[in-house]
Amino acid sequence: MIEMQSVSKTYTTGRNRVEALKSVSFVVDERDFVAIQGSSGSGKSTLLNVLGILDSFDAGTYLLDGTPMTDLTPTQAAHYRNRFIGFVFQSFNLIQHKTALENVALPLYYRGINRKQRHSAALEYLDRMGMKDRADHLPKELSGGQSQRVAIARAMVTQPVLLLADEPTGALDSQNTEQILQLFNEMNGEGMTVVVVTHEDEVADSAGRVVQLHDGEIVRDYRNAPH
Repeated sequence: MIEMQSVSKTYTTGRNRVEALKSVSFVVDERDFVAIQGSSGSGKSTLLNVLGILDSFDAGTYLLDGTPMTDLTPTQAAHYRNRFIGFVFQSFNLIQHKTALENVALPLYYRGINRKQRHSAALEYLDRMGMKDRADHLPKELSGGQSQRVAIARAMVTQPVLLLADEPTGALDSQNTEQILQLFNEMNGEGMTVVVVTHEDEVADSAGRVVQLHDGEIVRDYRNAPH
């Protein structure tokens, strides 16, 4: 599913040159559930952005489903994101003037699916997330846990093969965190590959595998004992 070989990424901010990723190499197999763990500044969000084709890299190779993700045009990058990847963010990234149903249906709009079909699919995934009764609510009328479930429904509605989540429980309390992790495990059990960036041990412990980053380098890569 994912293969990275010696991927490096450097940022220049003013006079400072920051090596966000330093020759990172790892493979994620289909149906894997991987937590990328590290402290602030370790490079984990940069790595997720590269995986999600939201950011470029300076050196190395990245294959997604066997295809090199190098020198893509914006249109090509959008195609691969839309075809393969679902995104979940800590800040939810819901559009404030659209209802929960409209937020979830939005990725299907960009695929050219008609209004009736996309709303039907969006309602199905909201129902799965326990949010069907909130379909007509705006984001400001939802709690943090409810907003994250809407965001997960939006990521799922295109039926991606790869789910990328950036600190998805960082803004949630322990009860909502547990519910979100249960949803991720359910999706993984149904065949979806899941990669979660986190600094939380609870999230890392729920994954099948943990990749620990420090200063842009992988310092540990191990499998958790089966739950």
